[in-house]
Amino acid sequence: MRDVSKATDLVQRGVDVRQADYFDYPALVQAFQGVEKVLLVSAVAFTDRVRQHRNVIDAAKQAGVKHLFYTSIQRSTNFVMQEVTESDLATEAYLKASGLVYTILKNGYYFEGLRYVIGSEMPDAEIRFPAGEGRIAFVTRADLAAATAALLTSEGHDNQEYTLTGSEAYSFHDIARELSELAGRPIAYNSSELAPYTVQQVAAGFPEAVAGFLAQWGAAAQHGMLAGTHDTVERLLGRKPTSLREYLKTTYFPGT
Repeated sequence: MRDVSKATDLVQRGVDVRQADYFDYPALVQAFQGVEKVLLVSAVAFTDRVRQHRNVIDAAKQAGVKHLFYTSIQRSTNFVMQEVTESDLATEAYLKASGLVYTILKNGYYFEGLRYVIGSEMPDAEIRFPAGEGRIAFVTRADLAAATAALLTSEGHDNQEYTLTGSEAYSFHDIARELSELAGRPIAYNSSELAPYTVQQVAAGFPEAVAGFLAQWGAAAQHGMLAGTHDTVERLLGRKPTSLREYLKTTYFPGT
């Protein structure tokens, strides 16, 4: 991590915390000394993701790492999402050509992303989002983390690709219906066009580039990119992943 002072709790529990930065190649090589498996969590959007990912892959190879796991994104269709798809594809190709043993984890869309696309507060009466009738196989970050940990601590995943999603795909009509039942009042979903939604998000305080990025998730949903359901997370957890109802109740109705 970049700032080890933020991991004092991990140090106290006996975790070997090492400092590095995806842009600092020598620090990465040093951090990877004596490491057999590396989990490369993909860099954030609006940065030079490909350069950062290649630095990690090259440093891992130089340091003698045997196996690298990479968190990519679910692609149930060939829809190209700006800031994400091209750099993921480039990273996957580079990793496969590196000579390292690899495992590619194509993560579904986080449930937590709903707070950005429909708001962090309970909607008054309407959800507007440019997803059309598209469905998303949402999954919580906690479920993804547990499933990823299970893969990292077990064998048999050499040069494999897994899509990690929830067990059910939901439309925004489903989200509106669940919120209506939880709130005890009607909440409607109306699909917006991309441009008006972007304007709405800018008015809410998001930079224009970020507002456009949020709108792109709606376009991805419309094109089915995030709709495919897979049972890998359920099998790794030994239980059903967090459901839509569970997530919405915990997030928008805490303590009830």
